[in-house]
Amino acid sequence: MPRLPRSPFTAPGEQGRGVWRALAEVAGGVLLISLGQVVVSSADEQLPLSQYALSVPVLGLFAVRRRYPVVSLLGIAALAGAQPAAGLPAAVTAYTATRQLTAPRHRTALLLASTLLVLLTSTALAAFAGSEGQTSGPAVGAVLAATALLVPGLVGTSVGQQDRLMPALRERAAAAEEARRLAESESRMQERSRIAAEMHDLVGHRLSLISLHAGGLEMALRDESAEMRDEAALVRRATGDAMQELREVLGVLGPLGRDTGTGALTDTTGTRSDIEALAEESRSGGIPVELTWEGADLDDRPAQVRRAVHRVVRESLTNVHRHAAGAHVTINVTHTGDRVEVLVRNGRAPLQGAAQQGSGRGLVGLRERVSLLGGELESGPTPAGGFAVTAHIPAQPDPHAGTAGSGDARPEPAEPGAERAPSGVQRRVVGALTGLLGLTGVSVMILFGLFLVSEANRTPQAAEEVEPRIGMHREELGPSLWDDTGVRAAATGHEPARPESATECIYPMVPSEDFLPLSEGAGMGPMEYAPFDAQEGPGQLRITRYCFHGDELTAIDRFNVPVVSQTPSWESP
Repeated sequence: MPRLPRSPFTAPGEQGRGVWRALAEVAGGVLLISLGQVVVSSADEQLPLSQYALSVPVLGLFAVRRRYPVVSLLGIAALAGAQPAAGLPAAVTAYTATRQLTAPRHRTALLLASTLLVLLTSTALAAFAGSEGQTSGPAVGAVLAATALLVPGLVGTSVGQQDRLMPALRERAAAAEEARRLAESESRMQERSRIAAEMHDLVGHRLSLISLHAGGLEMALRDESAEMRDEAALVRRATGDAMQELREVLGVLGPLGRDTGTGALTDTTGTRSDIEALAEESRSGGIPVELTWEGADLDDRPAQVRRAVHRVVRESLTNVHRHAAGAHVTINVTHTGDRVEVLVRNGRAPLQGAAQQGSGRGLVGLRERVSLLGGELESGPTPAGGFAVTAHIPAQPDPHAGTAGSGDARPEPAEPGAERAPSGVQRRVVGALTGLLGLTGVSVMILFGLFLVSEANRTPQAAEEVEPRIGMHREELGPSLWDDTGVRAAATGHEPARPESATECIYPMVPSEDFLPLSEGAGMGPMEYAPFDAQEGPGQLRITRYCFHGDELTAIDRFNVPVVSQTPSWESP
């Protein structure tokens, strides 16, 4: 199958072409640039609309940022210095690039390079705007570098490290849970082995002594009393049976890899030759056994399955020896593709008095062993007066049933957090809301930074003129009143008497929209102008005098002074 070329719209390792997602992201990029234009224009109304032409390369780089994160971020950073409205696409690209990069030095170098490009581009572009642009250009570049590159880059670095760390933590947690489970299982097996060893040493030793003494008693009574000799022989056989049962119990308690009983697990345990050996052993004991085997042998089946088949046949034959000595026994083993069925059935015992009452624990143990493998065991009397044991055992049991021989079945622990893992739709919704919240925060930071830059470069306006009022302090009037020598000269000899409490009077020039040339006799040059009041008519100079007592305004006097006008030299007479 030919290998498809990599799509420029997908990240390394992603499947598919990603064309529709790229189109959706371009549409989102247009929305982000429009939103950025609104943000920038709200702080600086002088932003030229011609910068919208830079949106095309910005959108192209924004669409391929997953495949080429380094090139996309550097290109958008250079364009953002010339078009501050591209700050929001630059923020998304910085987040994506730093999230994908794994080497810390690569992320650091990329952020530094993109920051330098923003500063250089904004400074170079602002150099054409005059002195004010030379001051605000580096400041705008610094704002974009901090809000649209560094902050999203640091967030992307944190999220990328979290994405790479969480799977490792989950694997470590699963490994630790598995190690704990194995340690607990090993501890239980060791404790069972210790109990089995103690029972073998204590109870087995006592039973051996009883069997030894019973054998000696049987030998001693061989020629004296036949009845007592038979009783001694019965005690010896019962002791031997008890030791056999003890060994079987200890085999269940012991480790899975070895069996402390007589039937130790070997490569042939549970196979056809092993079952035939059990049948032949019973025949030598005086019990007629008929064996029927259907299907393939069990030599390729798991050890748990072969052990269970061996135990079912051996326990059933042992029960026949104890409870129905001399009865005819049929053993049917059927091996299909997925199951192994074992049927052991005996007829009515010819000697009813030889039957012994059992505890039934052997069949209970068999039922537990088969159920741990996922099978079933049925036992009970037959209509003909005999007894039948039927076992249905899976040919390939559950892989976690490896501890069936130990009698311990524990469910596997679920993966940490698997029950609470959110679905894909929930993750996408949460991711979209988080991204929207992040873009809102970046927009607010860009707006606030550009607003500070605009306020710092704004020309301070002249202080508003204050209307003088009597009783005001000189500092309250500020620079709105200043003494004009020409007005003072015109008022000399024509002004009313000053107040007796006045320590100083000033004669400011009264602002007016109309000006009339004054004569040289008025104290002003032939080309100088003074204001006049239109209501007073030409040739009248309106003067306002402000008198102070110390620094307190005590009087405001307004009066008219006659002046002689002349025609300016550039007008015809």
